[in-house]
Parts: sequence; structure tokens; C-alpha cells
Amino acid sequence: MTITQPDLSVFTTLESEVRSYCRGWPTVFDRAQGSYLYDEDGHMFLDFFAGAGSLNYGHNNPVLKRALLDYLERDGITHGLDMSTTAKRAFLETFRDVVLRPRDLDYKVMFPGPTGTNSVEAALKLARKAKGRESIISFTNAFHGMSLGSLAVTGNAFKRAGAGIPLVHGTPMPFDDYLQGQTPDFIWFERLLEDAGSGLNKPAAAIVETVQGEGGVNVASPEWLRGLADLCARHDMLLIVDDIQMGCGRTGPFFSFEDAGIVPDIVTVSKSISGYGLPMALTLFKPELDLWEPGEHNGTFRGHNPAFVTSAAALDMYWTDGQMEKQTLSRGDQVEAGLRAIAAEHAGSGASVRGRGLVWGLTFDDVTRATAVCRRAFELGLLLETSGPQSEVVKLLPALTMTPEELDEGLRILTRAVRETA
Repeated sequence: MTITQPDLSVFTTLESEVRSYCRGWPTVFDRAQGSYLYDEDGHMFLDFFAGAGSLNYGHNNPVLKRALLDYLERDGITHGLDMSTTAKRAFLETFRDVVLRPRDLDYKVMFPGPTGTNSVEAALKLARKAKGRESIISFTNAFHGMSLGSLAVTGNAFKRAGAGIPLVHGTPMPFDDYLQGQTPDFIWFERLLEDAGSGLNKPAAAIVETVQGEGGVNVASPEWLRGLADLCARHDMLLIVDDIQMGCGRTGPFFSFEDAGIVPDIVTVSKSISGYGLPMALTLFKPELDLWEPGEHNGTFRGHNPAFVTSAAALDMYWTDGQMEKQTLSRGDQVEAGLRAIAAEHAGSGASVRGRGLVWGLTFDDVTRATAVCRRAFELGLLLETSGPQSEVVKLLPALTMTPEELDEGLRILTRAVRETA
């Protein structure tokens, strides 16, 4: 498509240089519905980004929108701190009955603040409080957020450097297949834990993503995750699973750790938990870890009632009968087949595919290729982002509600973008 250069002057002159996504998508978006966004000139873009995983059910989902509008039109509570409200009660009851009880998960629910990094900060604080230790184990290429505690357990050097101060009390260990099978899993980790001369302070917890989205779509195997859970149990460490981007059905099951058969001590949830792209986060933990004093961790926006409304509606609509998980896995097979066809066509460029559910990555030997592919895809009407420490991965994150026809359309555009950047 031909996109007339829009007037971006107010953004470039007034808004901070820290802005990022808009640089790759130089247009002014105006509205969105389902899996499509429209700019102010009426150009249509198919969305394989989904708000970085915050829009698992698409843009302006009509059922969720109706629930939200009905609530606002009756003057329902919008801002409530951590007060008890009818919207919070409805969410908690729905979350308990639709998500927790069917999975035999006896988690307490904490509202730590509006974003994923708030959830991670609360998880780290609680683990340290529970165990009386400072050190946290994280993993290579991890991403857990941009506040200081979360950055300390994040791997990306560029993001870490933005802290401006030393990031301490976090120790990285190799993620699954980081050493490409050259050593057995956890041999280094466990040796450090057992050796009094290793210099590793005994950790309070290990925090892990089952699929590293920002880190490059690196998928941990169920066996590796079970091994990590076992190691944590044997060494009196808590296991924290960061399910902020991969939870709420992104990998198929509601929680991404379900297939591994593990039960983390603490789980962080955000992004698509509101269902509508509204700010909302949860920190879930086993009841024996509920050691907080009243007000010990708080925040002005930790109870966003409009998000409770849309979240409850999304859970009722998509998670009561098991169909969403089946659909996601089916759609994931469709995306994988399309990507493997692209990789086969470009085998000479070292094209490879990895992913799970509806999160997939496409890489090439040339680490600059992913950026070029995403740029060309935008020109053709498809929104994609890159991930990985060198932005070397073309990352696909479509809405779970995207139709097979829409997925095929996006894969055709991606196929063309890859060909035209060869």
C-alpha cells in the first residue's frame, strides 16, 4: 500500500525520544476492531502484534466492550484502590470458579499495581520476605520488566544499562538449551548451590518464563521446567513463573506452565488478564506465602475496576468450556506450518522457526534481516515486531481470536516480505 507521510510533528517535537514502536510503524492509528487497525487515512493493517500480548481477544471485542459500557453507563466504580467493590467481587468469584478451581490451584490473589513489572516486583519482594534471603536466580535472555527489581532479573544488556545504577541481588543461569546440549541441564546451577566456595548466596527463588517472548521466543521444554521445579524444591527455593505475556491462553492452556505439570509457588500475570487492553496485574501465590502486613505493598491503581469487568466477561466467554485452548493449539499448528514453508523456501539464508501455541519466531543467519522483514511487512499492511537481544527474531503474536482466513492473510504477507528482503 502507499502510505502518505503523516504529520508526526507533535510526536517528534513534544514526546520523549524514548518512544519505540511508533518508529517502526510511522503512521497515526485511529481505530481498531478485531484483528485490524486503521490509521487516520483509512489504511488497514492486520495485527500480528496484539498489544505485545495484551489483546489476546482482539481489539474492541464486542462482548467485552458491551460489558464495559454497561458498567460505565451505570456509574460503576472506576477508581477504588483496594476497596471491596461489586466489580472486584465478580472478578474474584469468576477467576476462582473458571480458572483456579478447575486446575486445583489454591492461590491467593494479590493486585500489585496496573502493570506486569508491578507483579514481578511484588513477587520478588514476597519471595525475599518468605525466605529471608536476597538473591534471586534468573535466566539468560529473560525479560521481566523495566523497574529496578525487574531489571535486575532481566538479561538484555541494553535495557539493564538504562537503570543507571548497579543491578544487584540477581544471578543469571543458563536457560533451556542455552549451551546447545553441550552440558546436562542444571549441572552448573546445582554445583554452585552445593559448593560452599562458589560465591553464590543461597537464593530465595528462581524466576522463569516458560517461553521467553522478548528474549527471542525461546521455548523451555516441559522436562526442563520439571527439572527446575524439582531443583527449587530440593534446595528450599521458591519457583516464580512469569506468565505475563505467555499466560491467559497464549500457549494454549490458560497458564503456560500447565503442560509441564508443575505448580509454581508464585505466578505473575498481566497483559491479557483484563481481556480488553486495560491496565491490570495479578500476583498469585500459595496460601502459606501470604505473609504481607496490611499496606506493606500498595499502589494507587492496584484495583482498576473497569478491568475487573472486562476480565470477568472474558473468562466467562472464553474459558468455561475448554474450546479456547483447542482453538489456539489448532491455530498454532496453522501458523507453524506457514512458517516452516517460509523457512524451507529460505533454507539458504539459515531460516529457522520456533514457538508454541500462538507465539512464534522466525530467524535468519543475518541478524539484521528480521528488522527489514518487519519494515516491509508494515508497508504491505501487517504489524509485526522483532525480539531477541539483537532484534534478530521476527515475532508473531496474533490474537487468539484471529480466524484461519486472517492468519492465512498474514502469513501470505509475511511470505512476500521475506522474499522481498532476500
